[in-house]
Amino acid sequence: MTIFWICVLSVAVAALQSLAFRFFNLRGVRYERRFDRMTAQEGDRVALIEVIRNKKLMPVPWIRVESRISSDLRFTGSRGEEREIDAERYHRSLFYLSPYTQITRRHEIVCEKRGFYQAGSVALTAGDLLGVAQRTRQLSIPCALTVYPRLLSDDELDAPAARWQGELPVRRWILPDPFLMAGIRDYRAGDPMRDVHWKASARTLQLQVKQFDPTVDPKVLVILNVQNSEEQWGELMDYEQEGIEHGIRVAATLCVRALSARLEAGFASNACLAGEKGTGKTIYLPARSDRGQGDALLGAMSRLLIHREATFPTFLMELSFVANSDVVVLSTYDSPAVSSALDGLRSRGNNVTMIPLKRGTRNAKAS
Repeated sequence: MTIFWICVLSVAVAALQSLAFRFFNLRGVRYERRFDRMTAQEGDRVALIEVIRNKKLMPVPWIRVESRISSDLRFTGSRGEEREIDAERYHRSLFYLSPYTQITRRHEIVCEKRGFYQAGSVALTAGDLLGVAQRTRQLSIPCALTVYPRLLSDDELDAPAARWQGELPVRRWILPDPFLMAGIRDYRAGDPMRDVHWKASARTLQLQVKQFDPTVDPKVLVILNVQNSEEQWGELMDYEQEGIEHGIRVAATLCVRALSARLEAGFASNACLAGEKGTGKTIYLPARSDRGQGDALLGAMSRLLIHREATFPTFLMELSFVANSDVVVLSTYDSPAVSSALDGLRSRGNNVTMIPLKRGTRNAKAS
């Protein structure tokens, strides 16, 4: 009889504790997560910080935090009982919370690929002492990280890109600025008639032309082609995208270096931004040199989806409004249609340079 009542009492206690924890476990529990910075570059290490608080007298025997995080954000360090990662995508943290306690954890992450990563969708699951009753709450937390393309060193830049980068500062000081007149001089054969200073010519009885200071504000536009060939219609395989990924790094490097030289820089591509696939929207950021331009350019390149929204010749023709700029085109191929469209850009006073990109190969990642 005594054993019977012990069993009944044990079942009653188990049921009561299960009921109590079921209703009160997640009450007063606050969970936050954030990255230690908002932006990083490929290859950088960042920290994902978790903060969980129990703001009540009742303890929480165990609480599990589950989320899905891109495998391109690779967790480092040893995995203990408090952390588990499945298939490099599913992240789980396990906590025990005493009354009125706070626990903070830092997880080191390596950013292996450019992109915009959201890590704020979280499921909290708490249970009782015996693991009988569980309760789950879904949270949406503002936790995002933008990973910029890696900037290339001089040794990593392809020879044509390095040569173009070196020539640009020279051209910067030889392009005349029609708004900065330094004086007048005698007319020379070949001088445009629009530069003739008629009042000075009448005064001296000889043709005089305006002499301009060199410009200090030229415009640079980097154009990236995400097609691998003229005939490409479908999606690129992962190994084929490596050549385009390298082109994105080249574009980022050229734009950042142009801005560092106090030039105006812009970016355009026949790709689209993540979330705009199939809308027909391509990428165009006009050349500027204001303080936020670098972040705007690198942010767009981070969100760039390697998906052709327009054929490259068509896209180039849509840039008919671009004029009097230094234009560098990054493409894995050339064709008569592309050359014709580039001639159209040249006819509007643009200095156009084509830089070839290498196509991705099956063993590109292995190399």
